[in-house]
Amino acid sequence: MLPDLVNRSTPLPRNARLLVLGAGYSGRCLARLARSHGTPVLCTRRSLDRPDADLVFDSSEGLLPDSGALKEVTHLLSTIPPDQDGSDPVLSTLLPTLKRMPLQWVGYLSTTGVYGDRNGEWVSEDDTPDPILERSRRRLDCEHSWQASGLPVQILRLPGIYGPGRSVLNGLRQGSARLIEKPGQVFCRIHVEDIAGACWHLIKRSAEGQRPAVVNVVDDCPAATADLLRYAAGLLGCSPPEAMQFDAIQSTMSAMAQSFWSENRRVSNRLLTGDLGYNLLHPDYRAGLKDCLNQDSVTDHDLQTPVPRSASG
Repeated sequence: MLPDLVNRSTPLPRNARLLVLGAGYSGRCLARLARSHGTPVLCTRRSLDRPDADLVFDSSEGLLPDSGALKEVTHLLSTIPPDQDGSDPVLSTLLPTLKRMPLQWVGYLSTTGVYGDRNGEWVSEDDTPDPILERSRRRLDCEHSWQASGLPVQILRLPGIYGPGRSVLNGLRQGSARLIEKPGQVFCRIHVEDIAGACWHLIKRSAEGQRPAVVNVVDDCPAATADLLRYAAGLLGCSPPEAMQFDAIQSTMSAMAQSFWSENRRVSNRLLTGDLGYNLLHPDYRAGLKDCLNQDSVTDHDLQTPVPRSASG
């Protein structure tokens, strides 16, 4: 839980100011961590009626944050994906403003999809990206643009993100989860709190002179989605969905779903957890799903909403 992350981390210097461009699920978690330590935070959303919206940023509508509000920002995280044409909306509209800011660290959330398909083999930051999917090629182009920007950038490559309210537990409760078996297929993932924790840790390491250009932010345990669903069903005390073989249902899947299953790789976190010394709060899906169950239960209790205890919801 976030209090555990707060308790084991230390504040940034008193003059630190954080800007989160695109305060969605991951960005808001980092913002909460920073605020818990007393660091002032500004978050952008597409409109001011969204949660944690301090400033509006919507490049497609020409809505940009006031540069005067950003002049004291020292640390920045961008979670914003590429435009449809593949360009980065932050760099294409805000780069002159960013260059005038006293930035000490800039994090850009990318994807481990830039490694492409590795037939289940391990990859690390030393491996040359080889994206197959168009969305991953666009991400790699944006990585290159950030690295060429002249800003103190660190690229964070993320796998599938899960956490409270967004895990296989929710799919089981809603009756929408499908248990698909594909022999040898694994996926990597990361709990949203470890994205925030890794960002905070990398900011600290950067200030100490350790800032590798690219860092994989993944947990210790690549695993099949079927393994997660069976474990989650055990936590909920329900039966898992009936297993389906990938080859038998592939033709019924959407193009997006088929692309999701088209790549198979194990992504190493040795740089993050070994060389840089970050201690994962949720090192595998078992620890992470237990945390999600606890936090989801607290949220449901607060809302006075009973938690269904079967996969049918």
